[in-house]
Amino acid sequence: MPDQPNFDEILKQLQEKYVKIDQDTDDHLYGLLYSKPITYWDYIQTDALLNLQIQRTTLPDEMVFIAYHQINELIFKMILWEISQVAEKENLDVVFFESKIMRISRYFDMLTTSFNIMREGMEVEQYMKFRYTLTPASGFQSAQYRLIEFASTELINLIDYRFRANIDRNTPYTHAFEHLYWQAAGKDHSTGKKSTLLVNFEKRYKDEFLRFMEKYNTKNLWTRFKELPEEDQKDEDLVKAMRHYDYTVNVTWVMAHYNAAKHYIESGMGDGEATGGSDWKKYMHPRYQRRIFFPDLWSEEELENWGNNI
Repeated sequence: MPDQPNFDEILKQLQEKYVKIDQDTDDHLYGLLYSKPITYWDYIQTDALLNLQIQRTTLPDEMVFIAYHQINELIFKMILWEISQVAEKENLDVVFFESKIMRISRYFDMLTTSFNIMREGMEVEQYMKFRYTLTPASGFQSAQYRLIEFASTELINLIDYRFRANIDRNTPYTHAFEHLYWQAAGKDHSTGKKSTLLVNFEKRYKDEFLRFMEKYNTKNLWTRFKELPEEDQKDEDLVKAMRHYDYTVNVTWVMAHYNAAKHYIESGMGDGEATGGSDWKKYMHPRYQRRIFFPDLWSEEELENWGNNI
């Protein structure tokens, strides 16, 4: 462990720090006389965090449902934080890239195994009662998860397979947005009319999504990988990490979510439909949508059988 600088050296470094931002060092030092020492609960904002779980019913297991999804959103935030560092890195190298991908994968590994909290942690009867107070909301409306997808791969890999032949990098983002794979889950197949689930989602987030799509068009994980020198793109550890991330997000995690949903929705209680009214089986199961972030890292056979062996 390096030696701590002495007082004079610390003061010199503080002066250099504040000069750089055009601040008076004495003012900041004087302010320390009146500042309160930090505590764990103030730093983590524990009180605020623990008051965010607001139930809509009196059913105890609704608390599990709310807290679990809030935890998911916090982890999604951590994932986006890691992805942004890869996106913004000026001199991207294999070691940095792999370390970030593995961090992200560990978050999704945790999310995958945590679904037992949902599947075994709520009474079916309670869930099938309080879920009706959630209509037309749905986990489909997790904006952060959409941002993770946009930041992970090129937009063409998120387009519904039926429309990929007519969409390329020159296609307006507004047009591409209407043909994203998940749009089909929120539209009437016969009329094309959007469900309330999708209308509400787009009203809240569409503008943000379009800006984010454009921002990450040239610096998503897949594009940044392909910018690496050819030798680095063949690095076994990095390729292994990329494949693990791709499969974990688009098959393992999705199937854990699918099976948890199936456990409740097909319990025999209720109408067998998702709260938002989406065609949840075709939307969630990987063999239908075949979401693949890094297609060139998989063999033809692996691509052909994506999601079929589970």
